[in-house]
Amino acid sequence: MNRFAYLTSGFAVKTLSRLSKARINIHGKENLPDGTSIFVINHFTRIETLLMPYYICQLTGVPVWSLADYGLFKGSLGVYLDKVGAVSTRNPDRDRIIVKSLLTGEANWIIFPEGFMVKTKKIFEKGQFMVSSPEGTHPPHTGAATLALRAEFYRRRLLSVRENSPDEAKRVSELFGMDSVKSVSEKPIYIVPVNITYYPIRARENILNKLAANLVEDMPDRAAEEIMIEGTMLLSGVDIDIRFGKPIPVGEFICNTPIEKDIAATCEINFDDPIPSKQVMRNVSLKMMQQYMSAIYSMTTVNHDHLFASVLKQIPFQKIDEADLRRRVFLAASLNLGKNEIFHHTSLDADQVHLLTDDRYNKYKEFIAIATEKGVIRKEDNTLVKDSSKFSVPSDFHRMRIENPVSVIANEVEPLAMLQRHIRGIAWQPAFRIRRRVFNYLQNKELAEFENDYKAYYIKGESKGKEVGSPFLLKGASKDMGVVLIHGYMAAPLEVRELAEYLARRGLWVYCPRLKGHGTAPDDLAVRSYKDWIESVDTGFALISSITKHVVAGGFSTGAALALDLAARASEVRGVFAVCPPLRLQDFAARFAPAVDTWNRLMTKVHLGVKKEFVENRPENPHINYVRNPISGIKEIGELMDSLEPRLSEITIPAMIIQTLNDPVVNYKGSRQIFKMLGSEDKQYILFNFDRHGILMGKGSHKVHEAIWNFIKYL
Repeated sequence: MNRFAYLTSGFAVKTLSRLSKARINIHGKENLPDGTSIFVINHFTRIETLLMPYYICQLTGVPVWSLADYGLFKGSLGVYLDKVGAVSTRNPDRDRIIVKSLLTGEANWIIFPEGFMVKTKKIFEKGQFMVSSPEGTHPPHTGAATLALRAEFYRRRLLSVRENSPDEAKRVSELFGMDSVKSVSEKPIYIVPVNITYYPIRARENILNKLAANLVEDMPDRAAEEIMIEGTMLLSGVDIDIRFGKPIPVGEFICNTPIEKDIAATCEINFDDPIPSKQVMRNVSLKMMQQYMSAIYSMTTVNHDHLFASVLKQIPFQKIDEADLRRRVFLAASLNLGKNEIFHHTSLDADQVHLLTDDRYNKYKEFIAIATEKGVIRKEDNTLVKDSSKFSVPSDFHRMRIENPVSVIANEVEPLAMLQRHIRGIAWQPAFRIRRRVFNYLQNKELAEFENDYKAYYIKGESKGKEVGSPFLLKGASKDMGVVLIHGYMAAPLEVRELAEYLARRGLWVYCPRLKGHGTAPDDLAVRSYKDWIESVDTGFALISSITKHVVAGGFSTGAALALDLAARASEVRGVFAVCPPLRLQDFAARFAPAVDTWNRLMTKVHLGVKKEFVENRPENPHINYVRNPISGIKEIGELMDSLEPRLSEITIPAMIIQTLNDPVVNYKGSRQIFKMLGSEDKQYILFNFDRHGILMGKGSHKVHEAIWNFIKYL
């Protein structure tokens, strides 16, 4: 190996990493052993042949050599590969070179057990590892296991005979070109399974395609395909999760076997001599291969594309409702993956309710776009029509990543038996059962979160009873229409209970979510953001929409703003009503801070980002509302308003704004401005003449209830 060429290669890879948009995440560094190792890695792109030697060398401080396809050892590329420590698969001294470097600890090795790039990711068939190739299918190679065993065999043999048979030890060390027996490493040899998962996998024309086309005439289709796939990954952005598994000590496979007898034999044993334990070595190699293959693919980093592709593949129906598919994937994504020892992408750590509402992270949208483009599905209104042949009829091996990436994605997680069982159970259930499962999951989750938050933040003498803060559902007479009804800032679900009961008596299902931070104690609210409130609203919407055909969103005060926010994001909302909604933070007045100078000081603190500081609150309903107002909470209201205002024009569904002229908390002019900014053609503004803010309960509230019912019943 030419050290200068090796270092130059590392510098080039480091530069490439900085220039590309690839995000490389390394997991399991603690699993790297203190000993020479063969790293066995799944092989999907050329990228890993460049990245992995560099990163493993950086982590271990030991050079990393690798096997490379003999076809690459031509011209200047062949000279370069030879200098950086790559060995041709057809080099007659290949095995001896690998074993020697492992014996001395001179280098670690990378070997791809599939033997080539598995572009289809089809490596599992009928419960067994079977690698798909253009020529058919075959079991994974045992080469890495065999080489590791041979290296450990000779390492132990040299250490064993150097005292009792120094001549044999000298002869064997010379056989491998070592200066002396002392060159043999005292440290054991390991096999380290490594998984690389790419997300997302997409292919499109890119600048590298165009550059290659200009430089190379009649570029082979295979090369064009690789540049398209891997160029897109590097230039458009891809998450590359590199996961090191627990090292497999090779010596453990030798203990208590006939191999030990051959290690201690006093007779001469040359490198390719048949030994009595040869068949045992073969059997052990096969066992070891199964172990590291299982380890490699059990470390696949599961992502949203895997879940969508797998559910779509396993659903036995040709026609699938879009909302139904999203519910099924939501259930799959909400499985406690980490608890079930399934590694997953960081995007699956967060609440997955966005899959059921606005898809704000574009997980569904991007998957459906690629599935539609490649003909896996076609859309008919809100129905997806699946072409099942895309999952059963083999595509061209070298074109599959471009022509049918959805099948490739589904293939990748086939070895994950627990995940497959979970998805199969979801895919085969009827739609009504899926709705029920989503409802039960969300309701239990919300109740459990309230119980946990209440317990964590409870303050004796300040926290209200659980009946004030607990979210609740009121059943209606018909499942045609439901309402998600949202309480205000520093309040709790009890604030909107009178209206909820009024609507339920008229046959509507009503769910009143608890906004995170509410119904417990002000200290809980102080650590929440408006995005937490949005997730609470989304959960409420998803819950009620799993029961009823249509959903209306409504709320009071800050809850009204959150209802408008939901209507701007979720296309499935049928209508929206907002009672006393603020437009800007300045629309809130004396109720938050009675004196003007206090208000001005408060605003200064808000802009300075002061946290965990409170001001006194004098609520109309002290049996519901907090009496301490966190400054951080006011800041979050301001950010919610700033986020909502430019999107009001995107609300085109029927809408109603209700305001009271003498509202002591919210300036009525702000709500009037909201009304004007709405994009809805069907909208109405109703102004009452109450002298209080909380007009959903108390004297005259029945008039407000009637106005809301008259709005809903015509939707």
